[in-house]
Amino acid sequence: MERLDLPGSLAGATTVELTGNREFYMERHRGVLSYSTELVEINGGDLVYRVSGTGLQLLAMTEDELRIGGRIDRVELVGTDV
Repeated sequence: MERLDLPGSLAGATTVELTGNREFYMERHRGVLSYSTELVEINGGDLVYRVSGTGLQLLAMTEDELRIGGRIDRVELVGTDV
């Protein structure tokens, strides 16, 4: 991180992890906007995260974190002012 002159941690920044095409994990979400087995839309503040695929299911969700399982085909980031 120092070599690239990037901050080691961004306070309040959303963290997203994709494990292969089977699991999507997100910290600091602001709620699920829509949910089906083919599309989950998540409020990320300035962006909406669209996770699409087949057999999607919400594996876990707390106030700050969520985990989606299934076959994930695409993750799109969409500005909220679109």
